[in-house]
Amino acid sequence: MERPYTIEGYAIVSTDSMLANAAGVMPDDLKIEADQKFFANGLDSAAAVLHGRHSHEQQPHSDQRRRLILTRRVPRLEPDPSYPKAMHWNPAGCSWEEALRGLGVERGVVGIIGGTDVFGMFLPIGYDAFHLSRAAHVSLPGGRPIFPRVPERTPEEILAGYGLRPAPVQVLDEKAGATLVTWRR
Repeated sequence: MERPYTIEGYAIVSTDSMLANAAGVMPDDLKIEADQKFFANGLDSAAAVLHGRHSHEQQPHSDQRRRLILTRRVPRLEPDPSYPKAMHWNPAGCSWEEALRGLGVERGVVGIIGGTDVFGMFLPIGYDAFHLSRAAHVSLPGGRPIFPRVPERTPEEILAGYGLRPAPVQVLDEKAGATLVTWRR
């Protein structure tokens, strides 16, 4: 049965496949303008954004997006007191489909933006697309990986193992060494 929504992941990683440094902070070197523009355009067309409590896209209009923030601090699903279009969601308390309905989303694109455990959680659920950007001049030894099982396996091996196939590489910013590969089911 076909879902009424598509699941799309968005991430930029360092050469060693890290989303953030060891402290969990995304360094400015990973915030490449061309990738940020691609990311913002994708999320602008999403019905909802889903992420962990430490992730956020930090754009001027980010708080206008409907979002689910994963946390163990609530039993099921609760409104975020700071953002009227956001809900805190505990996956142990209700399904993500139920959480989307609670957010008022019944169809459309759901943009998954991390972190590690959130990206990993949606691998078996099934990404319809995963937009994987790489920054060739950034290395984050000991950082936070994009998926569980990285660095033992590459993100590309993991995505392929879940049935996604890569489109051709797009160069986002030659000087910054930023590339994008969209993986699709």
